[in-house]
Amino acid sequence: MSEPEAPKIEFPCAYPIKVVGDALPDFRAMVLDILVEYCGPIDDKDVSVRASRTGKFSSVSVTITATGERQLQAIHEALKATGRVQMVL
Repeated sequence: MSEPEAPKIEFPCAYPIKVVGDALPDFRAMVLDILVEYCGPIDDKDVSVRASRTGKFSSVSVTITATGERQLQAIHEALKATGRVQMVL
């Protein structure tokens, strides 16, 4: 039996990204600066920020317009390269 193939994403599409890192005052701005570089302007209604239960971490959730797998990979690499991001979902 072969495993079913993962569903393909049809681009462009609305694509939610969640970025988790240390809860510092400029974390949201840093994440958005990187996303704007790869996606263009982002509407504030598409952004939400949530602190962890202990307040140590912060998550920034953003819905972007994804144009392709290369764009998504570049965003992931740029976020991780900051050294401030724990996880990108």
